[in-house]
Parts: sequence; C-alpha cells; structure tokens
Amino acid sequence: MDKMKGGDVIARMLKVEGVEKVFGIIDGTYFGFYSSLRKYGIDLITPRHETSAAHMAGAYARITGKLGVCMASNGPGVANILPGVAVENGEGNRVLLITSTRRTGIGYPDRGGTYQYFNQVGVIKPMAKWSGAAPSFARVPEMLRRAFRKSFQGRPGVVHVDIPENIMNGDDVAPAFLEPSQYRLTDPISPSAAQVDKAADLLLNASLPIIHAGSGVIHALAFDELRELAELLHAPVLTSWAARGVFPEDHELAVPMIHVELNHRVRNDADVVLTLGSRLGETDWWGKAPYWRQPAQQQMIQVDNDEDVLGMNKPTALAVLADARVFLRAVIDTIKSKRGAMSLNGRKSQVSKYAEMRKAHRAQLDERLSGGMNAGHVTRACESIFDKNAICAIDGGNTAIWAHFYRTVKSPNTILQTAKFGMLGAGVAQTLGAKVAAPDKQVYCIIGDGAMGFQPQEIETAVRNKLAVTYLVCCDKQWGMVKMNQQFTLQKYRKIVEGLGQKFSTFGALNESLPPLDSINTDLGEIKWDKLAESMGAHGERVNAPDQLKPAIERSVATGGCSVIHCDVDPVTHMWAPSLKAFKDMHQEPTGK
Repeated sequence: MDKMKGGDVIARMLKVEGVEKVFGIIDGTYFGFYSSLRKYGIDLITPRHETSAAHMAGAYARITGKLGVCMASNGPGVANILPGVAVENGEGNRVLLITSTRRTGIGYPDRGGTYQYFNQVGVIKPMAKWSGAAPSFARVPEMLRRAFRKSFQGRPGVVHVDIPENIMNGDDVAPAFLEPSQYRLTDPISPSAAQVDKAADLLLNASLPIIHAGSGVIHALAFDELRELAELLHAPVLTSWAARGVFPEDHELAVPMIHVELNHRVRNDADVVLTLGSRLGETDWWGKAPYWRQPAQQQMIQVDNDEDVLGMNKPTALAVLADARVFLRAVIDTIKSKRGAMSLNGRKSQVSKYAEMRKAHRAQLDERLSGGMNAGHVTRACESIFDKNAICAIDGGNTAIWAHFYRTVKSPNTILQTAKFGMLGAGVAQTLGAKVAAPDKQVYCIIGDGAMGFQPQEIETAVRNKLAVTYLVCCDKQWGMVKMNQQFTLQKYRKIVEGLGQKFSTFGALNESLPPLDSINTDLGEIKWDKLAESMGAHGERVNAPDQLKPAIERSVATGGCSVIHCDVDPVTHMWAPSLKAFKDMHQEPTGK
C-alpha cells in the first residue's frame, strides 16, 4: 500500500481546500509538511516572527475571502504566535494554524521536563474558535476536516490543529482523500422565503430605514449587493469600525464612523435597522440608548451566519440566520417586485440633511490641518498619490485615530486594522499579507513609531519577498495617548496637593517637592526609521513638514520595492487627536434604558 508522510497528507488536504499560500517560519519539527507544499503549488512565505505569520494569514484571508493558513513549531514557535492567534480570532478572520508538538508518548500530558513542550491545545483553545490535537497518523485527516468544518461555520476565526513531529515527518499508509463537500457545508446559508418577505415589508414600510453593516459583509464579499439595496431604498449606510470600507464613504448615503455625533443622530432617527454581519459590540455602543433609538421605537432585522449573536445585544423584530450576500440578493429581488410606486421623498429630504451635517463636520476636521504636522497630513498626502483602490493598513494609538479621521474610503475592502483589539504592531505584517493577497494593488501602512517598534524586522521580509509596500511611520517619540491621560491625572493630583498646601504646612512642603508636570515613562528615544530601512535593503526617506510628504511618497513608490518614510510629527499637536472624548465614552456603559 502507498505510504505518505503526515506533513504530505496535510499539504494535500490544503490543496483540495484551495489554499495557495502558507505563512510561517521553517523548523525541522514539521519538515515533512512544508517540504511538501511546493509539490501542490502552495507558496511558503516566511516572516521573521511567528506572530507576523498569523497577521499575514489574517490579512490575506480578509482581502481574498479565502482561508488564511499559518504555521508554528512546537514550544517557542507556538508561544511566539499566541498574540497573533488572539488578535486574528478577535478580529474574526478565517485562519487555520498548524503547529507541531513533540513526539507522541511524551506529551498530552507532559511526561515531566519534556523539552520545548507545553499544553498547546489547552492554551490556544480559550483564545481560538477551535483547537484540537491529532493523537495518531490515522486521525490527522479527521482532525483537519474538523478544523475546516469549524472554520467555515458561523463567524470566522482561528482554528488550530496540533500534530506531533514524528507524525508530521513519519511515513504511514496514505488515507482516503475527500472533497470539501463530503465533510462540510460548501454553500452559504440561505434565508427562508418568509423571512425575506417580512424583511422586505419592514424596509419598504419604514419611515427611515438604515443599514448597519458589520464585517460579515466583508467575509461574504457582499459589497455590490449592499450598495444596490441602499440605493434601492435610499437608506443611509452606517458601519462598525471593523467594517469601514464596505460602502464608499463619498457616496451620498454613507454615514462614515468618523462623524460620531451624526451616527448617533441617524441611529436615533431610524425606525427600522437592517443589521448585517455585526454583533453590535462595544464600539457600536451595544446598540443601546442614548446612542441608538429605544428598542420599543425601533425594529431591527438582524442577519448573521452565527446564530449565537442574533438578538444578543439588541432585541430583534426579525432574526435571520443567513449569509449576508445571499440574504441581500434575495431581499433586493423581493423589494423590486413589491415596491410599486414607493415614495422616497421623505427619505431623500432626511438624507440631504445628513449630508449637510457631514459636510460641516468635515470642514471642522480640515481646520485642524492648519497646525503642526500630524498623521492627518500624512493620510491626506497618501490619498493624493495612491490609487483609489489601494489598501491601507492603519496601526497605532493617536496615529490610528488621525489616520481614520482623514482617510475617506472610496473602494471596498481597502482598510486593514485591528478594530477590536487595537493591537500595536499588527499593521506591519498585515501590510505584507495584503500585498500577497493583492499583488496588483498598491499597499501602504500608516503607523505610529511606538507600534512600528513591535515588528520592524518585517521590513526585511518585504525586501526578501519583493513585496512593494510603503510604511509611513509617524514619529512623535512618545506613547502619546497614554501621555495625555497621565498629564490630565497628574494635573488633577497637583491641584489637589496645591489646594491642601495653602491650608496645611505639611502639604505645602510636599507641594514644594513636586517635580514639574510630567509623565511616567511615556517618552521614547529616536529610531531613524529611514536608516533602519536602508540597513535592511529598503528605500528610506525622512520628512518633517507637510509639503515634503508628496515628493517623498512619489519617490518611494517609484522604487518599485519596500519603502519606509520617517515622518516627524508635532508631539503636542499629535496628542490632541480628533474625537478623543467619543473614544473614551465608547468604552463606558451607555446610560440609556
């Protein structure tokens, strides 16, 4: 009987699932796996750190709609990838992690002092969508099929299969191979005709229906259908932070997230909400008043492929378990057959008012570009140079806020971020994963110097793999968001002490010993990012004024390779990012009933 290495079995099963790329660092413990990839036409792309492999796989999955695959070797390799597992699962990206573990018989449980071993499944299981180990060669196909099945069920996330190194690299009898349709659903979930009919009636009869789009629209690649329904109903489109880019933000019906107060207004005006692929989580204010209309006055149609989230945070008038794209297509067709002489005058008048409010807020934001250089200037310069469909990764604290508020997303699925986790440094590898996913598109990253410091070694990964990406590092040499919070706190403390010092001599003495208003460990030393880039073979530039940005970006793009632009931003201006109060309020429990 024919024999195969365990790793060869894995590679062949990936090929059947349509996998074309795997991200990870090589190691002898799974040589039998990665050495088989080329045989099946699968490219192996190696970063410098395992957590970058997870972020590359996550970005690749988000841009393509395909399964992203990464790998890590037992012990330290798996320990290194854990941050990436937490983030990519939290962001809801469809990723398969394959790890090696020590040979059978000395782990699960630990024999006692086993080298480079820990309970990898036990650690990953609570932070992933699913995690399991293959105890024998014969069960490798079964465990992989479970992982694939879990991966395509409900909300995407990270699934993990752990395989002993002696199984990965050893030979055994080749198993029977199955097609995906033989072990998992391969067609998207469809709504019932009755659900579609009811949804159409609710939307047609509403005074002001709105659409709240979540990242489920991205995973369903339902951009065209979303736009068609919005235009058919003349319904405003709002998104979760994670779904920025599912709808063009220069469209008359768009209500971009950056217009925070306008979002509150629209959500309170609407009598019917169509929620697509969103859990209505914390950054959506949990769907609660005063940021949303009271449930008794607002009917919600919630569509999701994960039954657990239906009605979780906001009561539904209609809960629909379905793929967003399939639902949208069905409801569009039904509305077209029903709408008759539906009047849109009232909706158009309301939408026009929103457009004026959006325009006024945009003007207020633009006034802030008259001060010292900040990441808003960087973002605007990028928009003037890069294509409309260029992919932009956004990373950092205040840098991320500035970038979001000054970028207008005009093309679908062109924003990468960690909206749920706010993970510093993830954007470095997301940029690379996006370029692998979309080699014909321009890809760039706007990132803070603190965030860039987490994974700068991946500049070399870009150079080695000939990935033409541009990093714009906004340098204020501080943890700016934290520094501002500290200064508010320390200022309050100083005022208390000074007030007491006027009454009591003891406190007066303490007041005299207080150092000047400062912060605690928030300042950073300088890293010359342009020079660091050059040391790894990339192109480097340094700018310190807004008028220097465009020429530097043009020169960088013209190199046709990886570029890093060191952007010196004003540290004081940069701390005062837009809508900081709204950002803080977003993390408090809504006070409405």
